[in-house]
Amino acid sequence: MSIIFFLAIAAIIVAGGFLIAFIWATKDGQYDDTYTPSVRMLFDNPVKSPESKIKKDE
Repeated sequence: MSIIFFLAIAAIIVAGGFLIAFIWATKDGQYDDTYTPSVRMLFDNPVKSPESKIKKDE
């Protein structure tokens, strides 16, 4: 029975460590996306043909 308490406490400590690491990483700017906005205009949008517009209106 004591092993269950030990494992539960160990799991809570590990989960708390991961939570602290996640909060630290987000506050440090780890997940800030600085690359995509600068190259977004370089990606081509799909070209819509005039036929598809006519079919939708009918």
